[in-house]
Amino acid sequence: MTTTVGITNAFTYYLSEHPAIVGFRWSHSHSWGSTWSFLFTSIALYLALASLLHLLLSLLFRRCRGIPLGPIPAIHSLLMSLTSALIFTGILLSSAAEIRETRWFWRRSKTPFQWFLCFPLGTRPSGRVFFWSYIFYLSRFLHMFRTFFSILRGRKLTFFHLFNNSILTFMSFLWLEFSQSFQVLAILFSTLVYSVVYGYRFWTAIGLPSACFPFVLNCQIVLLGCNLLCHVGVLLLHFLKGGCNGIGAWFCNSVLNGVILLLFLKFYVNMHCANRKRMRRTVVAGEGETGAGGGGGNCQRQE
Repeated sequence: MTTTVGITNAFTYYLSEHPAIVGFRWSHSHSWGSTWSFLFTSIALYLALASLLHLLLSLLFRRCRGIPLGPIPAIHSLLMSLTSALIFTGILLSSAAEIRETRWFWRRSKTPFQWFLCFPLGTRPSGRVFFWSYIFYLSRFLHMFRTFFSILRGRKLTFFHLFNNSILTFMSFLWLEFSQSFQVLAILFSTLVYSVVYGYRFWTAIGLPSACFPFVLNCQIVLLGCNLLCHVGVLLLHFLKGGCNGIGAWFCNSVLNGVILLLFLKFYVNMHCANRKRMRRTVVAGEGETGAGGGGGNCQRQE
């Protein structure tokens, strides 16, 4: 029992009470990757490299179905799942500590849940919560490696994939730059989903059974739907509770989230229609076959 308490206390200390976390401050001069020039340069470089790699592989290996990468994608998925779980735990513990220490300042106008949605006006990007927001921002660059894995394995490079990664990186920068409200819940939702999604990708990458439905896509749609509902809550609190910090950045964030949600829904509908057509062709082909048959169908791997 004593050992368990000691481990829990140590875990809490290193995730929410360490001086580097408590004393964190978002600064253009001290925080790596915190300038606008770095943000736009890195996104432009990502888009250029992904497009160039896709073009080169299309020209050089027209008949090649992909380059084998061995265990690298599986290792990346495991790393991203563990990183997301760490960020989720860290920001959850840090949020509890921040609420406990600063509640005296805003308790007359907000509940703890409202604080998650709406930061008080004048909030600065410093302290525990913004440390984990910064780690989440940096983790977005690790997500980009999956694009290059997909290209090397011969998968089609889509505009939506590039747009989604670029915009999510841009939005996580805005959270820090403008101390934007709602970012705590957004990070909690995102890291929870990412830990599950990348865990599933690791599961399938090592040869274990996959789902019979588009698991990853469904998780992403649920995430975007939750974010959209919370954006409505932020808007209501902004007008009913005297304002939320970083509302300009929040407006930009909500518009971009809406665009991503629409693109996701369009992709989902197109994929569903394609699957139905494929099933109809399979049924027609099956009806034309003769002889003994039967047996259960196998699940087709879905993401």
